[in-house]
Amino acid sequence: MAKVELIMPKLGESVMEATILTWEKQVGDTIEMDENVVVIATDKVDTEVPSPVEGTLVEILFAEGDTVAIGTAIAVIETEGADVQASPAIAEATSKVDNNESAVPSTNSQPATANLDTSSSDRFYSPLVKSMAKEEGIALAELEGITGSGKDGRVTKSDMLEYIQNGRKAQATAPQTAAPQPQKTTTPANNGVQVQQFKAPNIDKSGNVEIIEMDRMRKLIADHMVMSKHVSPHVTSFVEADVTNLVNWRNKVKGPFKEQYNEKITFTPIFVEAVVKAIKDYPMVNVAVDGSNIVRYKDINIGMAAALPSGNLIVPVIKNAHMLNMVGLTKTVNDLANRARNNKLRPDEIQGGTFTLTNVGTFGNVMGTPIINQPQAAILAVGAIRKKPAVLETEAGDVIAIRHMMFLSLSYDHRVVDGMLGGSFLRRVADYLENFDHKQDI
Repeated sequence: MAKVELIMPKLGESVMEATILTWEKQVGDTIEMDENVVVIATDKVDTEVPSPVEGTLVEILFAEGDTVAIGTAIAVIETEGADVQASPAIAEATSKVDNNESAVPSTNSQPATANLDTSSSDRFYSPLVKSMAKEEGIALAELEGITGSGKDGRVTKSDMLEYIQNGRKAQATAPQTAAPQPQKTTTPANNGVQVQQFKAPNIDKSGNVEIIEMDRMRKLIADHMVMSKHVSPHVTSFVEADVTNLVNWRNKVKGPFKEQYNEKITFTPIFVEAVVKAIKDYPMVNVAVDGSNIVRYKDINIGMAAALPSGNLIVPVIKNAHMLNMVGLTKTVNDLANRARNNKLRPDEIQGGTFTLTNVGTFGNVMGTPIINQPQAAILAVGAIRKKPAVLETEAGDVIAIRHMMFLSLSYDHRVVDGMLGGSFLRRVADYLENFDHKQDI
């Protein structure tokens, strides 16, 4: 008999550790090759780790809730043949989309290098917590005063976020037995400006109510949305576009397109193409704010918001969309959308976006006011395409005709995108859609 180590796989360039969520197999269980053994999680996705061999699980090296560095053995499988070590490449993980808060590691984990010296403390802190503490300037003495909600009272990512957002000193010095009271404090935003922070009011739960706990993904989305509204002063502009030409073109080519490329062409790649063209005309929309600096992205990576069967939201990213033609965009859009619905996205496929597109028309909505996907500076919502009477200017005079009309709404960060830039960019997107060449070949 031989023993094979199951390795914590690499989940993306920026991911250095992952948390063990659930062991699908227990010690003594027989395992088939490529059968899922454990579910792990980063702060973006849940991922199933399959077995690289056929055999019996003889040892589990980390418990559920432990955070482990990539490349570390997490279990041992006994099988026929010589002893080998399964590489991270062999233990390739198939992503199971579900945003997740980082769980708390136990003391037997092997985390990445700590960012804060906690050697003098009897309390265990995860690398993520220590990194957040260092970034916020939280000393060990202050960290020790934070109440932890994790296993054995350990401080979690959520504890840190709540502590930072609700007023650091007020929470650290408050008596442990005191009932939570509404607070109003001021904390510095990322550009140094003091911003008031309000704690949510207490909810009356004494009536005929049902309490539904948020899943991990919903918690992360909620935190991200609140953070975005806190960080960026949102402005939303609207235009209405006559998209009759592109609707007629798609209706004409969707059959031949399917036959020639084995792909169904939707409106999404057409919208993405228009956004890419407009960003080339107005590159200062494709930016992010870093303190008092503006980061302008030269690559155009378009996030496309997609609703999951669970009702949650995920935003896979079309990398280098400016380098793809209509066929390439269609293939990429369909691939990302299909794998999002089937929980097969990789962590790096939901990172690195520079601009986001969301289609509220999918739900029959005519317009929306989307929240910016931080750290980006703008997000475009496209509404439902509806037939409406519209006035057309012709050489013979104005006429009323039935046209395919659609609202577009752009939310943008008013720190760096002013009304002129945001409005001009949005109008340019609409112009590209309205002037779509309906005679072009596929």
